[in-house]
Amino acid sequence: MAPIYVVGHKNPDTDSIAAAIGYAWLLHERDGEDAVPARAGSVRPQTEFALKHFGVDLPVLLEDASPRFRSIADPIKPLAPDSPLSEAWRQSAVRGRVMPVVDAQGRPVGMVTSQSVFNYLSKRLDLADRPFRDLIGVPAGQACDPNVPRFNANDRISDYRDRIFNAQYDDFWVVDGEGRYVGTCRRADMLQPPRMRLVMVDHNEVSQAVNGLEEAELLEVLDHHRLGTINTTTPISFYVSVVGSTSTLVSERMRLARLNPPPGIAGMLLSGLLSDTLVFKSPTTTQRDRMSGLWLAWMAFGVDEAERQMREYGEELLRAGADVAGQSPQDMIRADMKEFEAGRVSFSVSQIEVTSFMPVLERAGEIRQSLAEMCEQRGHELAALMVTDITANNSLLIASGPGKYLERLPFSRKDEGVWDMPGIVSRKKQLLPTLLGVLQG
Repeated sequence: MAPIYVVGHKNPDTDSIAAAIGYAWLLHERDGEDAVPARAGSVRPQTEFALKHFGVDLPVLLEDASPRFRSIADPIKPLAPDSPLSEAWRQSAVRGRVMPVVDAQGRPVGMVTSQSVFNYLSKRLDLADRPFRDLIGVPAGQACDPNVPRFNANDRISDYRDRIFNAQYDDFWVVDGEGRYVGTCRRADMLQPPRMRLVMVDHNEVSQAVNGLEEAELLEVLDHHRLGTINTTTPISFYVSVVGSTSTLVSERMRLARLNPPPGIAGMLLSGLLSDTLVFKSPTTTQRDRMSGLWLAWMAFGVDEAERQMREYGEELLRAGADVAGQSPQDMIRADMKEFEAGRVSFSVSQIEVTSFMPVLERAGEIRQSLAEMCEQRGHELAALMVTDITANNSLLIASGPGKYLERLPFSRKDEGVWDMPGIVSRKKQLLPTLLGVLQG
């Protein structure tokens, strides 16, 4: 059975990475699945800090879930060019497939097919009186078709469907980046390739999901955000609940299964929970988050003084993600950017955490310019950056978009394109509903 990739949203935060790691572990331990934690982008300094602190490996990078030629490559053992044609003929008859011929460097020479053998013999009708064994004793490299199309193993199959439909061939080469033989594939394989099996955590909107989602087999969604729009061809397990982090949902399922995670897994889930709830200071925090946090702290640090260690670690974790020194405006915007739709209006909201507004305010003009460029590049009506001071539990909003939207914002203007949002720290629960109302109003 193909592995299941557990993956969070693009521009992953600590909760997204932690939930993927924790839920993959649970699927393996509880269900015996070959579950692989994955990420749909680069991780941030805060997440790197948590991974290093608990000695956990970085999840594999999964930028696109579309089927690749590697997934349909049949690694038939090839023949050398000097192998007799009779051997190619014999193996082809046994397998019911073409026979690949590859040189000593691993590069394709050609494929022995019924048509290539017919063409070879047709050109040698003057040898018709020779014994048949002599005719099929020639080197296979002389009787193969050298013009069979080639596809890179890492290329997306969907990018070549038109070429496949128009090709005269039913069998094709699959090669690596150096042009070396990987296997062969058939037209039928390309038209119905195996789909990658996915579980989505910490998101449920297509715009935030790994590229190629529509070509994958989505098995399950586990999330704590608003409902987006995902169409599936078959029923799936879909669970969304009002808690502060997806790591809470994963830990609850572990407890339900009566499985205690190892310290590293527990520590990562605790990191995701503490990050998303701002160490229980965010208005998104629930009693379920607090209970899960304490249980995970027991698993990660031991029972003795677990609560104290949890809070001390939480403060370290938040500080690890709050340094924007050296970051460009583009880095600030793209690090934690989520895209949304309000009716026919598309927009994005990014968020960064700081310990002081001053370094960001000094660059507000540059940030607004980058937001405007983001709108143009991605076709958004509005782009905003939410700057959250984790020490004061306040936020600023820097935004770029049409005046008809910006004028409706119910916040006090601090400067050109900058608004003060005292007491607002949650993009999901506090800011997003406001922006949806403004854009849909």
